[in-house]
Amino acid sequence: MKKKSNAIGPSEIFLAILAILLISVSFYQTWLGLEQIFGNASIVIAFVLSLLLLFLIYMIRQAKLEGRPTGSLVGIYIFVASFCFIANFNALYTRFMRTDIYSTELRTINEDFNNLQANVGSKFNYKYSKETTQNVEIIKKQLIEQIKDPGNKGIGTRAQSLIKDIEKLTNQKVDLLTPVGNDYQDLAERMGKQIDNMISDLSPEESNLKSDIDLAVIKYNKKIQDVLLLPKKEQDEASQGLIDESLTAYNKLGNRAQTILTADKFKFTPEFSKTQEVGKIGFAFEHAIKNFGVYQFVVLMGCILLDFVIVIIVLLVTPENGDSNNNGGSVFNNKRSGRTLIPKN
Repeated sequence: MKKKSNAIGPSEIFLAILAILLISVSFYQTWLGLEQIFGNASIVIAFVLSLLLLFLIYMIRQAKLEGRPTGSLVGIYIFVASFCFIANFNALYTRFMRTDIYSTELRTINEDFNNLQANVGSKFNYKYSKETTQNVEIIKKQLIEQIKDPGNKGIGTRAQSLIKDIEKLTNQKVDLLTPVGNDYQDLAERMGKQIDNMISDLSPEESNLKSDIDLAVIKYNKKIQDVLLLPKKEQDEASQGLIDESLTAYNKLGNRAQTILTADKFKFTPEFSKTQEVGKIGFAFEHAIKNFGVYQFVVLMGCILLDFVIVIIVLLVTPENGDSNNNGGSVFNNKRSGRTLIPKN
């Protein structure tokens, strides 16, 4: 009677290396993904989960070789791997999509400021037609930026040209104000207020509100655009601070507008940052579901590859008991054996 060989074949080596590589990557991502829940203990938990996966892979293969049922072992593997999958998805999705999440939030805030400016502005009373008022507003914004332009501060040739355009539209004379020292920011604000007073019938509170909203829109539009142009790493570092700062300013202006204009005329709903949840497991899955696309699909497939593909490969390539003899169970060493019949001539 021949003894069954226990030699390690190419398939065993291949499966072992593949399992170790995949589970090693899964271990690292699980560690990162669980860190926001378990802190420093996440590395121990990730290590234990990874060892369990390797052990279960070995047990599943042995059961398959010996012809024993593998269903219960596969079930346990799926249960353990699910924890790794959730943590891996959180870590990979956060790393892969962080910049996109921040960029989307910043663009939304930029749009919110513009909408606030338009909505509040529509509640004011103006001396001119809507079209004329809008044209004056556009030129006024250009004038404010021109006065603050580092390369040509103050009321230079370009600023004077813009002022003449406003005078033509309103048929009123614009006074050329002078800066206090070198404070051109203050000069720009005072010129803006002067133009607001020319085109509108506003109370002092309404006038100040309109001016503050206009300046905030210009300020945060520029800040947001500057951050969006930064390299990825720098953008990630700067985004959350700017999001918090801009939303605070936005909510203050919105609440102030509701108070001045009254809730019957203007109703404001505060906005809150969603990006503070970045890195948390719940946020990763919620954001992925709401914005499911190619990127989300790639991350999903990557996590499935790390945690579940190896057990499928083991089940597919491992021969059952009796399928191979004298080859150590290797699917790469299946050779026909037996007596060779040589026909007589």
